[in-house]
Amino acid sequence: MSKNSGDRKALVADRRYSQKPNAKKTTTRKPARRKKPRGVISRILGFCGGIIKWALRLLWRFGLGAGLAVGIFVGLGVVYYVSTLPPITDLVDGRTRGSVTLSDREGQVFAWRGDQFGGMVTTDTVSVHLRNAVVATEDKRFYSHIGLSPRGVASAVRINLREGRGPLSGNGGSTITQQTAKLLCLGRPFDAAIWENETEYERDCRRTTLWRKVQEAVYSLAMEVRYTKDEILTIYLNRAYLGAGSRGFEAAANRYFGHGAAEVTPAEAAMLAGLLKAPSALAPTNNLQRSRDRANLVIGLMEDQGYLSNRAAEEARTDPAGLSAAAERRAGGYFADWVMDQGPDFFTRTTTEDVIIQTTLDQGMQTAAEDALAWVFENKVREGSEAQAAIVVMSADGAVRAMVGGRNTNVTGAFNRATQALRQTGSTFKPFVYATALEMGMSPNDIVQDTPLTINVPGSGPWTPRNYTDEFRGPVTLTDALAASLNIPAVRLSEDVGRENVRTVAQGFGIDSDLAAGPALALGASESTLIEMTGAYAGILNGGSAVTPYGLVSLRMAGDVDPLMTASGGIRERVIREEAARQLTWMMHQVVERGTGQRAAIDGWEIAGKTGTTQAARDAWFIGFSGDYVAGVWMGYDNNTPLTGVTGSGLPAEIWHETMTRILADLQPTPLPMQPPAQQDSIAEQLIEQLLRHLQQREN
Repeated sequence: MSKNSGDRKALVADRRYSQKPNAKKTTTRKPARRKKPRGVISRILGFCGGIIKWALRLLWRFGLGAGLAVGIFVGLGVVYYVSTLPPITDLVDGRTRGSVTLSDREGQVFAWRGDQFGGMVTTDTVSVHLRNAVVATEDKRFYSHIGLSPRGVASAVRINLREGRGPLSGNGGSTITQQTAKLLCLGRPFDAAIWENETEYERDCRRTTLWRKVQEAVYSLAMEVRYTKDEILTIYLNRAYLGAGSRGFEAAANRYFGHGAAEVTPAEAAMLAGLLKAPSALAPTNNLQRSRDRANLVIGLMEDQGYLSNRAAEEARTDPAGLSAAAERRAGGYFADWVMDQGPDFFTRTTTEDVIIQTTLDQGMQTAAEDALAWVFENKVREGSEAQAAIVVMSADGAVRAMVGGRNTNVTGAFNRATQALRQTGSTFKPFVYATALEMGMSPNDIVQDTPLTINVPGSGPWTPRNYTDEFRGPVTLTDALAASLNIPAVRLSEDVGRENVRTVAQGFGIDSDLAAGPALALGASESTLIEMTGAYAGILNGGSAVTPYGLVSLRMAGDVDPLMTASGGIRERVIREEAARQLTWMMHQVVERGTGQRAAIDGWEIAGKTGTTQAARDAWFIGFSGDYVAGVWMGYDNNTPLTGVTGSGLPAEIWHETMTRILADLQPTPLPMQPPAQQDSIAEQLIEQLLRHLQQREN
């Protein structure tokens, strides 16, 4: 071994590359892995993702601007509407026409016409139950939202789409504020130059379009700025339509329950709030049970939302709301329509003010007439008959106490057969023939011949009247001829006293319709109305003076004491002497006692009257009176179809009997103002007396 081996350096390999002095150490990186080429689907997805990201960034930037623009637009709209909104006192009564309230002879309200507004109420003056019922039913978040409810709108749209309607059709999801905005028609008042009538105006206000919903939302926000919540609810309580012509809850409470909105019970409040969904269909005067069913749903909502305890809710269900006596009866619809025609249109049908009319109606008599008619048709007329009937009851001075214009008594604006139907009068016209004879000095015991008669009518040829039985009785007294309703004696008498005189007497008693010119005048060939004929008989009852039938006693503006109009009817000029009228009354009493009107007789009462049946039995009548009231009954078909087996002595007399029996039930019998003949001579003696009078007249 070498001795200096320990001094040798360790062997190392040569560096391939020289390293610069002081050079930094570097680290080496693995080479990047090469990406595989992307497929078509991946490239498409990637592209779409990029587009979506770009669009979202663009929408975000644009949305800020659009949102700002919408905010400015809404803000300006709110500011504009706020500047136009008046005090709530100017908004509570938005009617374009007024109302007419009709009361009976005792001052009790029985009918309403036009748009009723009972006066302004507020959330503080109505029953708390009513306020709670409205909020619970229409908008349970009313006191917490800003006038709009996106949740409610979304729910309504979902319901509408599910039921196959358009998103804006049907349920609206509107808040009470939005409903109030719609009731105010977004601030647009009624303009006759734009809308033909109030109905068209309201239909346009309810029209739903996207732009209208936008306007409604802005207007609602403005209302929330301008008014408090209670003020908005106050407007709603006064403007809402609740059926039967009632505008506002005060009018509706009075209309249905007979008292104000401050006094409604929970059950009544639920019924009123339930009407908001469909006022006309749910009105209790149309269908009380349907209205009660709807009220039960409202009671459930009030219970769920804590407005009613379980006990109070159960009480409201077990003791549901009922109608007031006047609302339940709905009496006098035909009469109310007739009275509305008696006053000027600007105070009745087209009034823009609230009018109070006191009338002559007696609600007890009205009910009696309606019940009597219903009873006879139910018990005496074959089922399914379409025959109609009408009744008029009046005092001797022409004051109408009851009127039935047809079998359906719960109507308004219907054809009134008592006042509008012109029908042949038949034998009910005969009393005016006899009245003429008595006025000219004849006696009830005078003789008239019931023998064959033929009269040559110029332009028509020979005319031969016949009796109903086709029999002849020979010489009969005037009283017997009237009692048996003989036709030939009536014609003979009319010809003897003069048709013109008969026509004058009939017209004097108020029969203004065109009277027949020929001899058939005596048999009631002319047409008249039931009220006209009944008024003429009232003239006989009062002693021979004409009357004008009337129903209006006074008309005044609501809030006024002094009337603007008073009764224009009543007793007029004398037509025949009182003695003649009393003799005629006695003769007509014999009609009921022993003649064709016996079915009209009432035990304990003196009754006078006359039956009437026209050609082919197209009309059947009975008109008669007690010492207090005169009543007329007509029966027939609207299309003039002949009645089957009906004459004036039958069903009309029975309807009269049933009506007057009910009316007179609680009264003391009043004697008829009648005068029987001084003495009853034999027919032979009377014939001799008449012959002598006739000869004396010829000599003079």
